[in-house]
Amino acid sequence: MSAPKLSLSKLSVICLLAAGSLTGCSDNNPTQKSDSSAQTSQAASTTKLQLLEGFEDRLNIYKEVSLTADLSHLSDNQKKMLALLIDASKIMDDLFWQQAFSKDKASFLASIENEKARQFAEFNYGPWDRLDGDKVFLTNFNAKAHGAEFYPHDMSKEEFEQSNLTDKEGLYSLVQRNSEGKLITVAYSEAYNDSITRAAAILEQAATFAEDKEFANYLIMRANAMRTDNYQASDFAWMDMKNNPIDVVIGPIENYEDQLYGYRAAFESYVLIKDLAWSEKLAKYAAYLPELQKELPVAKKYKAEVPGSDADLNAYDVIYYAGHSNAGSKTIAINLPNDEEVQLKKGTRRLQLKNAMRAKFDAIMQPIAATLIVPEQREHVTFNGFFANTMFHEVAHGLGIKNTINNKGTVRQALKEHASALEEGKADILGLYMIRQLLEKGAISEGVIEDYYTTFMAGIFRSVRFGASSAHGKANMVRFNYFQEKGAFTRNEQGLYSVDYDKMSAAIDSLSELILTLQGTGDYQGVAELVNTKGIVSKVLAEDLARLETANIPVDINFKQGKQVLGL
Repeated sequence: MSAPKLSLSKLSVICLLAAGSLTGCSDNNPTQKSDSSAQTSQAASTTKLQLLEGFEDRLNIYKEVSLTADLSHLSDNQKKMLALLIDASKIMDDLFWQQAFSKDKASFLASIENEKARQFAEFNYGPWDRLDGDKVFLTNFNAKAHGAEFYPHDMSKEEFEQSNLTDKEGLYSLVQRNSEGKLITVAYSEAYNDSITRAAAILEQAATFAEDKEFANYLIMRANAMRTDNYQASDFAWMDMKNNPIDVVIGPIENYEDQLYGYRAAFESYVLIKDLAWSEKLAKYAAYLPELQKELPVAKKYKAEVPGSDADLNAYDVIYYAGHSNAGSKTIAINLPNDEEVQLKKGTRRLQLKNAMRAKFDAIMQPIAATLIVPEQREHVTFNGFFANTMFHEVAHGLGIKNTINNKGTVRQALKEHASALEEGKADILGLYMIRQLLEKGAISEGVIEDYYTTFMAGIFRSVRFGASSAHGKANMVRFNYFQEKGAFTRNEQGLYSVDYDKMSAAIDSLSELILTLQGTGDYQGVAELVNTKGIVSKVLAEDLARLETANIPVDINFKQGKQVLGL
């Protein structure tokens, strides 16, 4: 979703980055006075940072998983290329650190006394717990700014909205203050020039080892995009790349880190190995998109756009995460690019990260089902259901509407900071709708609808534990509370949940209609009301989630990754 041209981006994808010698956003501007600089000076004056009381148990919420894949079928040149792509990804990690947190990474981590707390800060790219509403977990830090480091912390929304900034809603620029204290925008290619120049050069070097001409072309175009802040051409090149067994998603992509407006994109990277056997199984589903668009349970004017039909659906093993995708919860599926124009002309590519998905299912989903789902429905929590629900979530981003029907611009522009949460909610609901329709058409032959609905229910508990502050978290809670109101599930006296499959189908249809209507009309107030009233965690649900903590079920996974792990 984007006003200016969006890059490879709509992954339930996201970015993680570390830092070091790179210049941070606020550091670029000595005149900028904000609570961020206050935080930095506070922390700098303290020899050691301490863990705040009550956070001891949070330090163990991640289970470490080694990110490996079978590389035996790759040539020596392809392995050299992989090593370079990981090097470029590390720079994306550094850049995201600057966008998320202004303090130098090395000195910040060195100032944390407790080793586990230091690791926790690395996982979160700063002193805020991303899976618990961005709560501060270290001494000497204030609440996280909604605009992260994309905007001056002392800037009000009124000041921004009344300004005449160029590139005001730009995906690839920072908002800063000049020497006179006035707001200005600074392009990423200028603000992060040294780092971007190095990353672009590495991508061009990697292209020399590429055995697939389309992939080499994409790497070269992506390098140029980083230098110019114009990513659309490289997005088209990425869509045209079909056959390479290696892939990389790299650059400023998702806008979730900008919780102030949802305008600015954060740096991230994924390095991927294609699973050819699984990809063949998935290829047939993308062809159904135009047909499913016509059948959406909403008035015709909200589904008049025709999704691209040459989109593809593939499975990958991911071997490296960097930046936003690695911060807090780990992405297990990607739907890109976010650029609405590319989506309408070419569709999107949906990348299912199979090895990461399997790790989450084994370590988290199955134990959750055993704790919170009634015994007679637990057999319906399956990896096939988890994989399909995740996959069709990404496919469903291509359905619905990208531009409002009443001249309010794109949905993203009209709904501002609420756009991402509503889009994620749409993808969740329409993904289930698609599965139901494809089962009825006979296009899906594995499992029964009970598998997908029950697995989805268990998946809500998994996802809700990521917190309600992110776009995905708000979408999870809106959906949970809406389903509860409609009787799609019930909770017995033992605190176990069961799904009412007929009422679940009805709730899916009605919530689909509501979300698509809000998007089509660009109803900012309506979405704000929906998020404010239903995007919350109830006391009963909080108590049930606490039972998962007591059972020592991890909230998410963390990766041991890199060239050494892969033997490169």
